[in-house]
Amino acid sequence: MDAADPVALGRWWCEALRWVVVNDAPGEFEIRPSPDRLPGLIFEPVREAKAGKNRLHLDFRPEDQDAEVARLLALGARRVDIGQGEQSWVVLADIEGNEFCVLSSRPG
Repeated sequence: MDAADPVALGRWWCEALRWVVVNDAPGEFEIRPSPDRLPGLIFEPVREAKAGKNRLHLDFRPEDQDAEVARLLALGARRVDIGQGEQSWVVLADIEGNEFCVLSSRPG
């Protein structure tokens, strides 16, 4: 994932996903579900700012949507309007403006 600050963005996603850091180098910050489990995410520095819609969009599907939205907002996410209107999901952005959604739980 391109980042203005790979360490800060990588640490944010590490907390958001509840993963672990496997490489904390500023030029290639990597997180994974556990140290020996793939796939992971690598955050690399870029000079240019994010422009337009994300090409990769992550969706969270928690047990409790309201609690998860509150947790992510407490980590520094923010609500964003991308023209979604009234929906069952909540659109948030990470600390560098990358959008993702928090879906409602699946019916039993």
